[in-house]
Amino acid sequence: MGKFSQKFPFRVLRQRPIDNFIVDFYCAALLLVIEIDGESHFTEQGKLYDAERTGILQGYGLKVVRFTNVEVLQSFEGVCGELLGLIEGDF
Repeated sequence: MGKFSQKFPFRVLRQRPIDNFIVDFYCAALLLVIEIDGESHFTEQGKLYDAERTGILQGYGLKVVRFTNVEVLQSFEGVCGELLGLIEGDF
């Protein structure tokens, strides 16, 4: 996570198994799941699966935030800012 990890004071794990899922990033201290979605997530089937998966993860008391690959690649600083804003506002 490079520059983001320098600004983010919490440990973030990549590819963390939770229940029957592997989430992209997980911060246990904040009960936060960060998902980075590629093209397969924008099909009807992908959207339904993501909604079900998000509901299950939220049932464990986790907050799930999603960004697209494009957002991360084209506006990494913006994504970092949004995450830091969420953390400051919600936690």
